[in-house]
This record gives sequence, structure tokens and C-alpha cells, in this order.
Amino acid sequence: MTKPNLSRRSFITALGAGAGVLLTSRSVLALTSDWLSSSTDPLQMVSLGKTGIRTTLLGMGTGFSGYNRSSAITRAGVAESMIREAYEKGIRFFDCSDTYGTHPYLAAALKPYPRESYVICTKIRLDAGGLPEKERPDADISIERFRKELNTDYIDLVQIHAMTDPEWTTTYRKQMDIMEKLKQKNIIRAHGASIHSLGALEAAAASKWVDVTHVRINAFGDAMDHHDPARVTPVIEKLHKAGQGVIGMKLIANGKHSKDPAKIDESVRFVLGLGTVDMIIVGFEKPEQIDDYLERMRRALTVLQKK
Repeated sequence: MTKPNLSRRSFITALGAGAGVLLTSRSVLALTSDWLSSSTDPLQMVSLGKTGIRTTLLGMGTGFSGYNRSSAITRAGVAESMIREAYEKGIRFFDCSDTYGTHPYLAAALKPYPRESYVICTKIRLDAGGLPEKERPDADISIERFRKELNTDYIDLVQIHAMTDPEWTTTYRKQMDIMEKLKQKNIIRAHGASIHSLGALEAAAASKWVDVTHVRINAFGDAMDHHDPARVTPVIEKLHKAGQGVIGMKLIANGKHSKDPAKIDESVRFVLGLGTVDMIIVGFEKPEQIDDYLERMRRALTVLQKK
């Protein structure tokens, strides 16, 4: 059990050292977001920072093993059916990217449903990786193509994909300004970045342009921006305090722990228990995985609320 005067920094440091038992204490609950103390429903509606976007605590990622406009679910031929399955089970956030090639599958899967009933996030690749083409057109050109592929008048969230350069907010200033103009025109509702290095994460935390950040976070430091979670969690706290939306990804370390139920549960409790991550996304490949994570999150939220 933790002591009543345990500080947030001490709590995070202890968790980074593997003391997952701390997550069951009432003192930890006092440090968490309001939504965590109000419901054990993994499909409860949450706010993404100050964007005005509200969506489900659990979202679906469509890009597991994504590259060159394909992903695990597109290569398996199940992208459309899995997206529709997730929607029908109550998930309302769908994470795409130009890199994953899932835009047309999302459009087809969600065509029967009201556009305002779900949130679309997609990502634009500005560096040299991830796509077959070498050229990178300006963001407005790419985003117009995205809208056509997604069959939508607007996109809720567009992020710059896979930032590793600590100077990315300077390097891509022109594209950031273009995206800001698109937001002013209501073509996109919010913008930000998905992050793949600690230096780039620090840059996101210092940026007033960033509305929402994708962060790699789990209990083990695997497939993260640093092998020690205690080095990453204080930066996530900066994002949260700055009013940014925070989306947790790589919950099971890019699939590394997918066959270890105990580690999955530990990571779910860890990430939810931080109180600085607004929502998490998981890359589902089979319908039963959705039910599995809904139940795991429900149990974790119940544990986190115990006195």
C-alpha cells in the first residue's frame, strides 16, 4: 500500500520500477483524471484536451504493422469488417494514417452511420519514411486527398506522423501553418503529432501549436521513447497540464506482450492509472480482441476505484 503523502513523481518513479501494486491505492485515485473516478465503462465519453472533441476512452488503431499504405488488417482482408465491428461494439474513435492505407476501408465501414457519431484521426507523413513516394506535397494537398478517401467534409484530427527530430516544430513550420489555416476553415478540427522519440516529445510539450499528441506508453518501457517509463511520464504530464489531448499507444509494446495476459493487464492499469492519458488506442485484428480489451479495461477501472 502507498502512503497518503505519496507524490505524483514518486508514484510514477515507483511504477517505472515495476511496482504495479501501487495502482490499487486510494491515494493514486486522487491523482487521476475526473473521468477515472466516475465510471468503470471503457466506452465512456472523454475529452481530448481543450479541442472540444469528445470520444470513447478506448479507440481503435488501424495501423498495426503499417507501412507503404498497408497494415495487418488490410493485408488480411479484414479492415472494413473490423472497423464496423468496433463501431457496433461502441468504439467511436478510429486512428488512421496515409501510411496504413485504411482511409477507404474506414469510409466504407462507417458509411451507414451518422458522421457526427464517430471521430476520425489520421496522420500525414512529412519525412522520408513510410510511403512508396519520395515526394511530399504540402499538407493541404494531402489532406484534401484524405477527405476524398475518407468520404468526409471534415477530419476531426490530423497529426504529423512519427516525429523523431527534436527540432520538428521548426523543421515543419510551413506545414504546421498550413494545417492551422485548415483548422480555421473547419476542414480539420484539431492538429498535432504522433511521437517516436523523447526529444520530439519534449518539443511537442513545449509547442502551443499541438492540440493532441500520440504518445508511446506502457508499463515496461518497450517500444517507447525511453526504456524507463519514469523518463516519459513526466513529459506526458507536461502535455496534459498544457491542455493538450493525450492519446496512449503501444500499450502492449507493438504486440510484444500480446500473448502475456498478466502483462497486458499490468500495462492497462498502469496507463489508465497515470491520469494524464485521455484515451488509449488498440490495433484490433480479430473481433474477440475487442471484447477482451473492453473487459480488461473494465476490470482495471474497477481496481483503480477501490479504496
